[in-house]
Amino acid sequence: MLRLLVMVSGGGTNLQAIMDAIKEGSIEDAKIVKVISNRKDAYALERAKNAGIETEVVSRKDFGSVEDFEEALLGAALEAKPDLIVLAGFLVVLPKKLVESFENRIINIHPSLIPSFCGKGFYGLKVHEEALKRGVRLTGATVHFVDSGCDSGPIILQKAVEVKETDTPEILQRRVMEQAEWKILPEAINLIAKGRVSVRNGRVTIAGG
Repeated sequence: MLRLLVMVSGGGTNLQAIMDAIKEGSIEDAKIVKVISNRKDAYALERAKNAGIETEVVSRKDFGSVEDFEEALLGAALEAKPDLIVLAGFLVVLPKKLVESFENRIINIHPSLIPSFCGKGFYGLKVHEEALKRGVRLTGATVHFVDSGCDSGPIILQKAVEVKETDTPEILQRRVMEQAEWKILPEAINLIAKGRVSVRNGRVTIAGG
């Protein structure tokens, strides 16, 4: 059974997609053992509590220094003893020690087709605003392993989504979530739970696929 630690900052729609996929059986042999948020008011915490999942808040505001915050975050993650950490809209740069402690065991969902519209400053609506500004015809989402860079880890899955002329950033954001994020994040977790994902020389191989 793959033990999942999900880290969130906001509403938790991707968390909900994971919980629904586990309930429906499209994610097999996995369970969420804990949800951590850096924000006390994150609705994702309510989603987790309603599902009977343990939650914890590790907020930068509660610590005198970045170092103390990062140590607390690492400690909370280690305490959960996860096999896989899932960043589902977690708007915090992970401490180096955390990334090193869970090498190739942390995945992130990003709302674009990496390497487009990714890296420092590209999160939330900003990604979709830039996609519309650039005039791309296709955007989408990417699930990737987390490394020491920003959105630079090995790519596991991507799914393209059409951009329409009438789109606003908000409409495009919703379409990317519905048609891509909520589909490929649970799919990636299921592949990992089945032992079908491996990383070699910075590239992902999916067995039997």
